Amino acid sequence: MSRFTHTFIETYDDLMGFGQDRETDENTLICYLQMFSDDALMKTLVKRMSDAEIELLFEALGRLLKTHLSEPEYHSLFLKDNQHLP
Repeated sequence: MSRFTHTFIETYDDLMGFGQDRETDENTLICYLQMFSDDALMKTLVKRMSDAEIELLFEALGRLLKTHLSEPEYHSLFLKDNQHLP
C-alpha cells in the first residue's frame, strides 16, 4: 500500500480556475499541485530546472510547511511518519 495519495485530482470534476471564490481556488490548487507532482512530469521538469530554481522551489515549499504545520502534523501528514505520533 502506498503511503502517499493523489486521489483528489482523479475524482474532482468541478470547475478549475483561480479568482472565482476561495473554495474553487483551493480545489484548483490541490489539482494543480497533484498534477505538478506526477512522476513523469517531475522527472522531465527537474532535469530542466536550474540549481537556483530547484533551491527556490524547495525553500518555498519548506517555508509553507513550517509556517502552517505543527511538528507532529509535519511528521504525520508530510513525512507519513506515524511512529512520531504521541
